Amino acid sequence: MADEELIYRITRAVYGRLGTQADERTVEALVMDVYRAVEPALGSEGGAEGAAEGRADRLIVSVFGTDHPGIVAAVSQILAEAGCSIIDINQTVVQGKFAMVIVADIARARESVAALKDRFRGEGDRLGVHIYAQREDLFNAMHRI
Repeated sequence: MADEELIYRITRAVYGRLGTQADERTVEALVMDVYRAVEPALGSEGGAEGAAEGRADRLIVSVFGTDHPGIVAAVSQILAEAGCSIIDINQTVVQGKFAMVIVADIARARESVAALKDRFRGEGDRLGVHIYAQREDLFNAMHRI
């Protein structure tokens, strides 16, 4: 099972237990704690190719918040305008709470990762959601135990 699929399943389970009143930051922290706890047991089964080190030409974009129309469109528009391709995308809505993870190819990006992060932060504020973006290699290093 890919890491994104596992994170998706954990997120659904946490929202299922805590309900619609769950704080997005609390849910995100719980999901990452659970993921870190089970990741070592996954061994070579977890993650896609190169998951141990990750790739500097890929960006992991995570979005959390209350569901409403336009979230997927706005995030994918930023990527498209920057010349990035979506490699994988997974999103779910559980009791009105929205969660999405995108893996994007940034090899031909016309903007720096820092500039993309700034755009995502501003768009997240406008949409009322939390958008986090990090290079895949740094994301994997930070989430390894």
